[in-house]
Amino acid sequence: QWVVCGVAALGFAFDLHEIVVLPLVLRPALAALGNLKSGTPEFNRWAGSLFFVPAAAGGVFGLLGGYLTDRFGRRRVLVWSIALYGCSACAASYASTLPQFLVLRCTTLIGVCVEYVAAVAWLAELFANPKQRDSVLAYTQSAVGLGGLMATAAYYLAVTYAEHMPVIAGGHEAWRYTLLSGLIPAIPLMLIRPFLPESPLWQHRKSQGALKRPSIKEIFRPRLRKTTVVTAFSVACGFAIAYGVIQQTPRMVPGLPEVRGLPTRQVEQAVSGVQLVQELGTLAGRLLFAVLVLRIATQRRLLRVFLVPGPFVFSFVYFFAATHSLALLRYGIFVAALLMNALVSLWWNYLPRVYPTHLRGTGESFAANIGGRVVGTSAAISTTQLANVMPGVNADSRLAYSAAVVAVFVYLMALVASRWVHEPQGDQLPD
Repeated sequence: QWVVCGVAALGFAFDLHEIVVLPLVLRPALAALGNLKSGTPEFNRWAGSLFFVPAAAGGVFGLLGGYLTDRFGRRRVLVWSIALYGCSACAASYASTLPQFLVLRCTTLIGVCVEYVAAVAWLAELFANPKQRDSVLAYTQSAVGLGGLMATAAYYLAVTYAEHMPVIAGGHEAWRYTLLSGLIPAIPLMLIRPFLPESPLWQHRKSQGALKRPSIKEIFRPRLRKTTVVTAFSVACGFAIAYGVIQQTPRMVPGLPEVRGLPTRQVEQAVSGVQLVQELGTLAGRLLFAVLVLRIATQRRLLRVFLVPGPFVFSFVYFFAATHSLALLRYGIFVAALLMNALVSLWWNYLPRVYPTHLRGTGESFAANIGGRVVGTSAAISTTQLANVMPGVNADSRLAYSAAVVAVFVYLMALVASRWVHEPQGDQLPD
């Protein structure tokens, strides 16, 4: 079981690594592949597309992956999804055009979305004891913070030592090395995961002939319809904060008074410094949830612990800190990332408890991939387009104000939706 937890944690870390690299490499990649200047309408259009289109593709195919997880087993889907996004991450580092880069980001996110759903279902079914299951899910998912730290470290090292590294696509561009670093954790995962056990619960029901055929229609039948709609909407709010607000933060750093006018290398190092603090907040949020999930009895009460401070924290960070002070932005982004990631952990712990075995992957996948990846990530489009018309002294401040507006709106919607969150019945997973 320790080996299973370790491999699952590494998989979760790799998932976030592949997501977090985009905010770091976006500006230099758009400049290199499209000769686009930060803050222009064309830059914002491509930025929004690179956040939303791959996530939406991942959401649609991730729903199919959830169905395949219920149909053919958790382990088999895990192995192939890792192979897909490991190879795609490597290929993206050699992209020569923006459309090519976009397509490869799509295949990367498809692998990530499928892997995460399969891994959560797999872990939830490996541990029968409810408290042990909640702890395992919470603590293994805290490893996503390590994935963010890995991506940040890779970018900092690439920026600092790019000229000493082997040539990629005829040059020494730091963003390419950062993307390529995503292949490193994929190799041990692809070697180890085929030898790990299948979910015993799924395997038992399959061998007994008692495993019903999964159906997307079934999660919309009366007994599950409310749960499906409310969880999909709530997860969408969490992803809207992640993609529409948090992941836009690295683009705001070059406009800060302390950073403006610095040499390019120092600007990129400042960006990676803010990203480092953000990823420490990610890790802290996941660990905080792991502690609180065993101490706060109801899911609704735990949900509001992370929702209520949100509008106040995000207003301070993006209306003020992101336009005035690098130090304040570092403090603020730590707390903002903590709140957002604790919220995301809550949903991944909650979803396995409200769907039966034959629908667990499908139900999780609909909430996370359709609600989160397709609907929620569209907030990235809203933020980048709103920045075109938002008042502000420069493009970076307009983006910060736009992110603040989106954050406050989304948090208020999530608070309203929390009234209808269904409390799971009992501690055991439903059959």
